Amino acid sequence: MQMALKITLVRSPIGYSKRQKRTVEALGLRRLHQSVIQPDNPAIRGMVRKISHLVTVEEVAENAVTEEAANVSA
Repeated sequence: MQMALKITLVRSPIGYSKRQKRTVEALGLRRLHQSVIQPDNPAIRGMVRKISHLVTVEEVAENAVTEEAANVSA
């Protein structure tokens, strides 16, 4: 079963380095309390590690993600 990461921005990147702000943006996060689903791979985990003080991370099953998206669009 493939795993994915649900990443939620819980603190503002204002006042942090430009590099950290770009990492937040590269993950697809724009607003506080916004969540995105990203594949669980070393590149994404490295990005999350760099901004771990700004985000919370949950592991979710990839098939649960597609089921949740189907329920939202229906």
